[in-house]
Amino acid sequence: MPTLDRRAVVRGAALSALGAVVARAALDPSSAAAAAPARWSTPPPGGARPGGPLGAPQSLDGRALPAFDRSRANRLPREMTGFWTRSFELAGGSRTAKVYISPETPIRQYFTVLAVPPGIPTAEFLERSGWRDVADERGEGLFVLEPGPDGWQDPETEAEYVAAAMTFHQANGYYSIFGEHYLVGYDAGAAPLERWAGTYPLRVISQVYLGSSGLEAAYLSQLGDLEYDGTTEGSYTPVQFPEDFTLIRRDEVVLPTWYIAPARSARASIEHWVAANDAERRGRPDRALGSVHSQRRGSQRWMTSHSGPISQVAVQPRRLRATSPSTTRQVLAFLTFYTRYENFFAYGNQLLLRPDLGRLGVDIGTMAVAGEEREFLVYEPRSARRIWGSRAPVVFIWPGNTQTDRVFFDSAAWWQVADREGCVLVVICETYSASAISVSHRDSDLFFGQLRDHVQRRYGVDPSRFYSTGQSAGSSVTQTLAIARPEYFAAVASTSFAAAPDETGRITLDGMALPAAERPIPTYQIYGAGDLAFLEGTLWDDVDNLLDGWAAYHLRINGLTLEDVDVADGDRSGWQDRFRTWTWDAPDSGVPAVKLTRNEYRSHNNIPEETPMLWEFLRHYRHEVDRDGRVRRWYSPSGFRRRRDEVEIPA
Repeated sequence: MPTLDRRAVVRGAALSALGAVVARAALDPSSAAAAAPARWSTPPPGGARPGGPLGAPQSLDGRALPAFDRSRANRLPREMTGFWTRSFELAGGSRTAKVYISPETPIRQYFTVLAVPPGIPTAEFLERSGWRDVADERGEGLFVLEPGPDGWQDPETEAEYVAAAMTFHQANGYYSIFGEHYLVGYDAGAAPLERWAGTYPLRVISQVYLGSSGLEAAYLSQLGDLEYDGTTEGSYTPVQFPEDFTLIRRDEVVLPTWYIAPARSARASIEHWVAANDAERRGRPDRALGSVHSQRRGSQRWMTSHSGPISQVAVQPRRLRATSPSTTRQVLAFLTFYTRYENFFAYGNQLLLRPDLGRLGVDIGTMAVAGEEREFLVYEPRSARRIWGSRAPVVFIWPGNTQTDRVFFDSAAWWQVADREGCVLVVICETYSASAISVSHRDSDLFFGQLRDHVQRRYGVDPSRFYSTGQSAGSSVTQTLAIARPEYFAAVASTSFAAAPDETGRITLDGMALPAAERPIPTYQIYGAGDLAFLEGTLWDDVDNLLDGWAAYHLRINGLTLEDVDVADGDRSGWQDRFRTWTWDAPDSGVPAVKLTRNEYRSHNNIPEETPMLWEFLRHYRHEVDRDGRVRRWYSPSGFRRRRDEVEIPA
């Protein structure tokens, strides 16, 4: 996908931009839809594409879970690559689904879910249609729903099979997925898959249906009666909405959709998705997509509050051959124009434009950390040299537990901030943890030191403007380093995990107890009203938890108290006034020293609207460390865009 002017897309150019991408995919499938390779700063791990046809799949039924494969960084185990089958015992008998994992599929990579047409063996379809080639080129996976012995039945009859297969796909011990799905349904398999999408729209990035008969109007109408409340899966705090708050209905979830040669009976489905996407009822012609219904300018859908009206529903009356690689590339171009994150809590779910790491020029590197290969991403936007010359600021980014560098690069949209502000991004990948298909942070202090040296040698950066951010477990790393190693960064800002020294004055990082430095560092924390239990409430209630401990430490070392806040009730901002922010200035300086924001309408996962807020805090600070370890810090109102406007912050 080409690099686009995102502001132009938001102004309404998504129609022509996406149509052009899909059209080029048909004309030049080798380059238009295949992911451009990212740049490796070290040689990529091995794993050549296996030659020859897929052949018979191996069974996952009763198979032992894969062993750890530490020979390469951030990849599913080699033993899991290839073609697999899984059976499901249902009321109507046994059914199967297939899985294809390409040799270079990372942990928690994107998968495309296919409901294949009847009358052609799955392996043959994957080969002839080019889906196997696409998966190998992109290092992605395929999950394939198959018709039963008598073909596909009606959507209601197939609901048990689709639910069983998708439940396995979303959480199993053999492979792990991004967490959101691309859906493609063919002919009689399209409607059963679409029914699942209507039931779980938060879990679908985008969808394409070829030759679909659609869903019955009665089923679609009942989706409007289903509302998302303030609860979420896991041990998170329920969000309490105001009495006059309007809940999101199931039929108000924005979901980009493309119908290709739909049957007349699909009219109710098309109208449903046009309404769900808050799209124009009258379509505009596009030579590749057909009639395109673009999301309305000024749309108030929650899922596009950050990106703007980027969604659309397209209807191409012309039939495209299901087994044609050109068709597959066009479908892929439509699907991968988008990404999405937060698949359980509607008020944090966001539809985004998916970045192409290769076309952006992202460097993917690996290095040995404590004897184990670790992956990392470095994004040096073209704007970095234009704005900063050889002295660009750097943001070190620590994803949340089980989130890889690639997952967080897409979901947090830091790359958009980098494009605009010229900051260099360094995204840390976690390492194998609870299982061979999951990751978490380890050796963080050591890894940071090696990455810091690597970035200084290879890129034009300003070491006095190194910043740290992270989400959840990554926020824990950031906030712990701020307490134990404040000399590392000019400032820190993170989301959804606080840290504080214990009663002995020590704090633990990756199992190692470190003494708190007792030195100030500008710090900012954003958390959700429905977040982790130890972040419940505010600093002014009678609940004493880790959030209070974090604030107490940073306020104390800055010579501040809770009462020194700028606005006691907090400043309200953002979409639906969801952000409530408190700021404490350093004494005798007017420079923000401690900042806290509560997102009143989200659960645990961060949202991309918070990313520019984190940068807006970080960009004003720089620091220097002398030979004796003493730290001096400066604040620039312009974020160092204007000369000589910085002031030194009193130590």
